[in-house]
Amino acid sequence: HEAERAGESSRAFKLVVTDLSMPGLSGMELLRKISIKHPATVVIILTGYGTIESAMEAARGGATDYLTKPIVDTEVRLAVERALRQQALLAENRVLRDRLEDRYTLANVIGGDHRMLRIFDLVGAVAPSKTTVLMYGESGTGKSLLAHAIHQISQRRDKRFVELSCGSIPETLLESELFGHVKGAFTGAHTDKIGRFQAAQGGTLFLDEINSASPGMQLKLLRVLQERRFEPVGSTQTLEADARVILATNQPLEGLVASGQFRQDLYYRINVVKVDLPPLRERPGDIPQLAEHFLRVHGAELTKQFTGFTPGALNALRRYTYPGNVRELQNIVERAAVLSSSPTIDLPDLPAHVVENTPGGAFGTAAAPAALRVNDSDEAPWVPGPLEELMREPERRILLRALKANGFNRQKTAEQLKINRTTLYKKMKLLGIDGADAA
Repeated sequence: HEAERAGESSRAFKLVVTDLSMPGLSGMELLRKISIKHPATVVIILTGYGTIESAMEAARGGATDYLTKPIVDTEVRLAVERALRQQALLAENRVLRDRLEDRYTLANVIGGDHRMLRIFDLVGAVAPSKTTVLMYGESGTGKSLLAHAIHQISQRRDKRFVELSCGSIPETLLESELFGHVKGAFTGAHTDKIGRFQAAQGGTLFLDEINSASPGMQLKLLRVLQERRFEPVGSTQTLEADARVILATNQPLEGLVASGQFRQDLYYRINVVKVDLPPLRERPGDIPQLAEHFLRVHGAELTKQFTGFTPGALNALRRYTYPGNVRELQNIVERAAVLSSSPTIDLPDLPAHVVENTPGGAFGTAAAPAALRVNDSDEAPWVPGPLEELMREPERRILLRALKANGFNRQKTAEQLKINRTTLYKKMKLLGIDGADAA
């Protein structure tokens, strides 16, 4: 191609090799045009009078490589191979980024319920700012998805989204996870480690289950939110905290403030913009849209083409009450996508407790359906099923009973059950147990 025509061409090339000095259009001008019109194209610059300055200018302009004449065949071949590898990585990253943006599109997360539309307006207004957002909702209502969506439509979307569930980290390690530590700060700190605040620099930090933070950790969070700076554990160096903070709780913080379990000053600091996410059972009109979205996502991951749901399957999804909320719906759709051999999801592809409209399974707070229930009576009929599913409801009852006996103190409960706190947290997540069950 002639340089001027190549720069104006609507056709995208994987690789362009161009001379720096050409009549009419210079290599640098061509590079600038390509980077604007075809950012996925990689460019190798050739020159007969290479200088450090021109090489740096080419690199700043987006050139993949810079070769000085005379050029041997081996040198060109290696440069082309490197450039094509980079082009393949760029293409793969673009596909992954597009999938990520589709997964966290606000319209797909929100739905059409009038309360969710108000949330949509609120989030759209607050996303461009650095304002702290506090979300409240039952487990599985989509707090993490909404936090991702806020990040995706903010001016920080090109930086990292960092997530941390405060309830999943032992209290002794939470400070290090948030603020990092230096070598030798404590036993086992063999190297320096950056924390989540530093990892989210310029981006967004999402702190889930903030209600589980200890009083000491609440005080440290208050300081970093007020002063926008912190020190890694064991260090005297003060670092800037330039991260937009989004927090979430599955328990109303007002009650925890009243009982003295949550700092009032921290509550007022984080309660700038509050988003109350309604449970899925209160917005059944959103179920079809969410189900179709999850089917597209999991279909793409499985490289399967789905046309949607049969009327019967869609009616069953609408009738079900979803104790596990949006997360449970996503799991149900993912299971159906994996198991279905048809392009259309039908009733047989759905779990029995969904078809029977029995709130149970891994998330239920009511009696589990027959296929998922272990009856202590020898007279009860045996209903076959996978052992893992059969054990879920008994395990849920045991965990819930132990938690209630200990006032939902996770550390004490874990010690009594001879498991670590992280394992207890994961089991609670899997079985749909949260602080709301304490009532």
